[in-house]
Amino acid sequence: MLSEFDLIARYFTRPTRRPDRVALSVGDDCALLNPSPGMQLAISTDMLVEERHFFPDADPFMLGHKCLAVNLSDLAAMGATPLAFTLALSLPDARPEWLEPFSAGMLALADLHACELIGGDTTKGPRNICITVFGEIPPGQALRRDAAQAGDDIWISGTIGEARLALAACRDELKLGADAMTAACERLHAPTPRVALGMALRGIAHAAIDISDGLSGDLGHILERSKAGATLDADALPCGPNLSRQAVELRRRFALAGGDDYELCFTAPPSRRDAVLAAARTASTTVTRVGTIDVAPGLRLVDAQGATLDLQVTSFDHFASP
Repeated sequence: MLSEFDLIARYFTRPTRRPDRVALSVGDDCALLNPSPGMQLAISTDMLVEERHFFPDADPFMLGHKCLAVNLSDLAAMGATPLAFTLALSLPDARPEWLEPFSAGMLALADLHACELIGGDTTKGPRNICITVFGEIPPGQALRRDAAQAGDDIWISGTIGEARLALAACRDELKLGADAMTAACERLHAPTPRVALGMALRGIAHAAIDISDGLSGDLGHILERSKAGATLDADALPCGPNLSRQAVELRRRFALAGGDDYELCFTAPPSRRDAVLAAARTASTTVTRVGTIDVAPGLRLVDAQGATLDLQVTSFDHFASP
């Protein structure tokens, strides 16, 4: 069995790839970062717990990807450039056949975004993965949750709801064909953090959040912090191709409250629609306009004809959701 330090040395230690950004990496009491002159640090932490956030038999390569992806998604929601991250890892045992693909999946995504692993901790216990990610952003350009303005368009990147569709199939709540199941599970287990889009939206979007717990709840955080309301067209939501083939009631419910999408929901003034579309092209990401920020508080749902929908949807809550 590997010792703690053998585990770190074998799977999580490698030469510093960006010495201009990282002055000291794994192996000391602290790491040392070099943010670019005049930049602010953006910092976020996310924890993934077995049987709460992922299944015990989760593919370790995809899990390694996802645990970093959800953190990079937080940076994307602020418009920040990734710099580095730390990893705190609790494991019931140190098995090379699990650790090798896990570290490979995580570090492949880290390399894609030039984000350096700079330290962390390991211990024996229930499987629990906690990552703290560091990014940088010019002062005054962060896409904050409290910055939405009445009259703003509401936009969503990519497509939503496929991850919830995969979860439903895994729980035997519904049946999917083999191809549909594979595609939906890709969205659940290997999400794409929209880092390039977040950076491209600097100076264009007002507010943003990543869709992790479900659109209705996550948009609700923007509305609460911005002291505003919203009207959302439930039939304009960009559902994934497999969800689009489901019944309208299920499609609306999964798109509004599914969670695990890690797409961006952001607001921008109507005068910047062309700029939003240009930013999306720069980031090679589709975006869809789905609603409007209102003065009156609360979230109002309408259908494609503008008729009010009385839908009871609840996003994921770590202490209330099953």
